Amino acid sequence: MKRLRWQILVVVVTLIVVAVLLVGQQPLGVVGSLLPQPTSGGIYTEALVGSMGRLNPLLDWNNPADRDIDRLIFSGLIRFDERGLPQPDLAESWGTSSDGTVYNFTLRSNAVWQDGTPVTAEDVIFTIDLIKSNGSLFPQDVKDLWSQVEVKRLDDKNFKFTLTEPYAPFLDYVTFGILPKHLLQSITPDQLASADFNLKPVGTGAYKFDRLIVEGGQIKGVVLTLNDRYYLTKPFIPQVVFRYYPDSASAFDAYKRGEVLGISQISGDVLPKALAEPTLSVYTSRLPQMSLVFLNLHDPSVPFLQNAKVRRALMLGLNRSLIVSKYLQGQAIVADGPILPGSWAHYDGIEHIEYDPDAAAALLKDEGYVIPATGGDVRAKDGQALNLSLVHPDDAFHTRIAQFIQANWALIGVRVDLQPVPYVSLVSDYLAPRTYQAALADITTVRTPDPDPYPFWHQAEATGGQNYSQWDNRTASEYLESARTQTDFTARARLYRNFQVIFAQDLPSLPLYYPVYSFGVSSEVQGVQLAPMYDTSDRLAFITDWFLITRRTLEPTPTP
Repeated sequence: MKRLRWQILVVVVTLIVVAVLLVGQQPLGVVGSLLPQPTSGGIYTEALVGSMGRLNPLLDWNNPADRDIDRLIFSGLIRFDERGLPQPDLAESWGTSSDGTVYNFTLRSNAVWQDGTPVTAEDVIFTIDLIKSNGSLFPQDVKDLWSQVEVKRLDDKNFKFTLTEPYAPFLDYVTFGILPKHLLQSITPDQLASADFNLKPVGTGAYKFDRLIVEGGQIKGVVLTLNDRYYLTKPFIPQVVFRYYPDSASAFDAYKRGEVLGISQISGDVLPKALAEPTLSVYTSRLPQMSLVFLNLHDPSVPFLQNAKVRRALMLGLNRSLIVSKYLQGQAIVADGPILPGSWAHYDGIEHIEYDPDAAAALLKDEGYVIPATGGDVRAKDGQALNLSLVHPDDAFHTRIAQFIQANWALIGVRVDLQPVPYVSLVSDYLAPRTYQAALADITTVRTPDPDPYPFWHQAEATGGQNYSQWDNRTASEYLESARTQTDFTARARLYRNFQVIFAQDLPSLPLYYPVYSFGVSSEVQGVQLAPMYDTSDRLAFITDWFLITRRTLEPTPTP
């Protein structure tokens, strides 16, 4: 019996060893690990800074809070990606004629309104007619452009636009939210603002209008639900709730109380608290705006501004990094050129000029501008002192920056006399008539992803246009002309690169910074990403990728 027990033990041990070896020989993919994957579910509630006007893309131009919601309800023919390149949206494809004057568009066959009605070319034409009317709040220059474009229906899903001349930035103008003709055709343009549609909109976007949140007789929020008929990938979050708050501070307080998961805008006064909040992720992106010092290159009273080396010295004498850190709490990017970083047209190799007052002073000295032997602290040459006036907006923020510039340039022997004026007056009474020497101003290119620097720097715009510096560089202008007429983005990028190199060398005006925009989302919300903005509503461009709930899935793991 004892001998038999040992034989049984040997058999058992052998079976165990064989079993272990067999497990080790299982095919790839049997052994795995459970990983979280996004799945549908949850409610995202956001504190929206602002108040509701009308949920209609033709009426939201001046109301960012309305645009945020309209962004999710309505769709345009195309949309722009994070680099400002056009992508299909309601239109599945488009083509351009060789001369750049004809654009043919094809709508998606599965695109329907949220009430189930198919989207057709008639809806597009109907919306454009409304844009041109007095009933829309689109800027006059947009209305003027559409008034010069021939719009022709080819069939239910195809139509074409014919321009009077090639204009590559035209695609900027076809991102407008399309409106349903079958619901609005009985309303005249002058009745559009008061239409019931604006409180119960019907669009084609990823989300559809569900209801208003009304408290105490006032609209306090909007509830959106998933659009089951959406033609692209549907969002993971089935319901989005926007609640209105008057400012960032009250929106942040709502987050602290657990009322919301996101904050649409985090202003500078709230930013330190938001960054210190452990459960809040703060996202920051460059805005479509640049602050700069315009220099009047044709003012005979300041002839030294026509000298490119003097302009370079002025740039060397500006501590732009300190402007960003001290006056903007770090919420800006130092600017080196007129094309926004992150754009497909931005050239990363453009020269970056660091603050160097010693080099600035040396450069001015080499140009013959020296401190008079009789005393004083202002450099002069042949009796011409480096003295100029800087007109600037009279608000506290711009005044502090103007004073800082004044102090910077005093260190290199340039005297600046400050002239505060209302912002409206700065443009109409100084920049437009060219009755200034230097001007602190902001250029805003909101809702225009195409960089197109032509209006501000082409020589044809020096008289009567927006080339306020009156920069007259023929080579740079030729690059801008060619880039405006070509539809190939690779060729255009090359032309804009050449333009930026010339701009950095000549410095017709002095770029300061690009401001940034910050918003906050709870760490509970995953999949959030942010690209350079061309409108503040772009922070919601990838909301279809956001998720609140995950499920476990088996990820195959190779075994030896």
